[in-house]
Formats: sequence, C-alpha cells, structure tokens
Amino acid sequence: MQPPTDTAERPMVLIWEVTQACELACEHCRADAMPGRHPDELSTAEGKALLDDVRSFGEDQLVVLSGGDPMQRPDLVDLVEYGTDIGLTMTLTPSGTSALTRDRIEALASAGLRRVAVSLDGATPAAHDDFRGESGSFEETIRAARAATQAGLPLQINTTVCSRTVDDLPSIADVVAQLGAVLWSVFFLVPVGRGRVLNPISPQRAERVLSWLHDVRTDVPFGIKTTEAPHYRRVGLEECEHSADQPPGVERRGGIIAGDGFAFVSHTGEIYPSGFLPEAAGNVRTDDIVDVYRHADLFEALRDRGRLSGKCGVCAYRHVCGGSRSRAYAATGDPLASDPLCAYVPDDWDAGVETVGD
Repeated sequence: MQPPTDTAERPMVLIWEVTQACELACEHCRADAMPGRHPDELSTAEGKALLDDVRSFGEDQLVVLSGGDPMQRPDLVDLVEYGTDIGLTMTLTPSGTSALTRDRIEALASAGLRRVAVSLDGATPAAHDDFRGESGSFEETIRAARAATQAGLPLQINTTVCSRTVDDLPSIADVVAQLGAVLWSVFFLVPVGRGRVLNPISPQRAERVLSWLHDVRTDVPFGIKTTEAPHYRRVGLEECEHSADQPPGVERRGGIIAGDGFAFVSHTGEIYPSGFLPEAAGNVRTDDIVDVYRHADLFEALRDRGRLSGKCGVCAYRHVCGGSRSRAYAATGDPLASDPLCAYVPDDWDAGVETVGD
C-alpha cells in the first residue's frame, strides 16, 4: 500500500482554473464564468512554467484543469501533453457543451489525460438544463460522458447538493451507474460566486444525505466522495462505532480540506487554498507555488486543526474532518470558524453558544 501523502508538503489535489470562459450560465458557478476569455489569463508559456513548478511537489502530482470551461482554451491538448510528459497526472473538468466533441476527447486521451469529470445536477434533461441555464446541456453531458468512457478515460460525475437538487440525488445516482462512472463527487454548495443566489440545505438535511451516501456506497458500482462536506468522514466513523466491523471506505486519517491537501490556481495566477476560498496567498507569476503551499501563513493556519474555533475547534473529529473552511469563510469571513453546515454538537460544547437550523 502506498503511504499517505504528507499534506504539509504537497497537495493531494491541485486545481488550475485555466480560463474563466464558458458558454453556460450555471446558477451555482463559483467562477462567475463569462462568455469570453480574460485578457490576463495565464498564457501557454506561463501555464507550462506553472506545470514545471507543480512538478516540484513530486512525481505523479494530481492536476485538475478546470474553468469556466477549459475546452475554451485552444492550447488545452498541448497543456495536457506537456504535463503528462513531465510526470504529472493530468485530469479535466469540462463543461457539458458542444465544445466537448468526440474528436477533442480522443485527442486529450492521446495526449495522456487520465480522467474526465463532468457535472450532472439533475436526472432528467429538464432538471439539469434548468439548473445549468442552457437547453440541451443534459444531452451534451451524457454524450460527452459516453465518449470519454469509449476513449478509455475513467469518468467522474460531479453533482451539486442544494435545495433544488437534493431530492433528485437517488435518481442521479442511477444515471451515474448507467454511465459507468468510477467516482461520484457530491459537492455541498458553498455560497460563493453566482452560487450565492441558491438555497443550501439545512445542517440536519445534510446529515441525512451524508448518512444515505454512507449507506449506499457499498451497493453502487462506483466510489463516492464528498466535496466541501468533510463531515462525511465523521458520519462514517460514528456509524462504524455502532458496528462490530469497520466498513470499507471509512478511514481514521484526515481527508483533504482547503489548504490542507488542496490548492487552487486561478486563471490569472492567484494561489488560493481552494476556488471556494478566494483569499490569495500569492501569485504564480511572482511566487513559487511550492513555497506558498508549504509556508504561507494562510496555508499553515488551515493545516493546523488546533487553530479552529467554535464547535470545530473542540470537536473530537476535527483531525479526520476539519469542516469546510471554504463555507466557514463564506459565512463569516474567517476560514478557521465553524462550518455552518455541520449539525454535530460536541459533548463539551455549550449548545447555547452556537445553534444550527432545523
């Protein structure tokens, strides 16, 4: 078994937002995506220099090319090929649009791409297209997903959880299985960007969704992970504590949260702990991303679970969970505050100090 990554030294996931441009107008868009490319986005040469620097984290560093829609960059295949050639694990999160053609998917696969992740936020064309703000997006997404698997690329499906999508999750899971995906990434809304206009689910509803995900994970033909809901690990451990056996998929070591196993580079080069925690600790045009990740005050603070405040600061599960630092930042302006989506109340916490909704 490969030893766990030391997240103080390198991120498990590094996302580069290669462009802000996108044809869609999704209501939840973190990036506030626009139709055209930003004139100051990193050039091809700057992008390759960034990939060279990222390679300094170590062999097989995972890089996710995101947007906006990365398919809007004409040099995308070149960037994937370059990253692959220098030893990075290159993956992609494109938008479900007509730009994601079979030919381009096959070209990316030939360039060394290791995985494609597409977003599915409804089990029907009506539900998904309404959420994505584009008629035909569901069909384009399904077509692209099938083209990716036919090209031999492992498929990941990303789904946003908010009040508009939560009831559809079981049906979406069925579609994920039908598409032959290897992983379902269930993203719990963080109110940033255009996502501020969406209604999140309550902490109690989130708890029920996390329990459901934990229950169904052994019955589905794909892996399940949560994004911006690290208390999924706490839910799993709680259920494990009431069982004689530790079920698969439940680990006692920590997962990744913003700045701790995770880093994000914006289309103009800003270095963030996460795309959902837009507080810059540097810029790749002037700063070494490895040095920023390892030594910037913000990143070091986020990796120190002893500096968390509120419920998260006294929670016995803080080392395996840590809460969503992005959601804490969005809600309070303090990335070390409690995650407002978590319903768990530690035994030694005064429940009258901090309450959660029904």
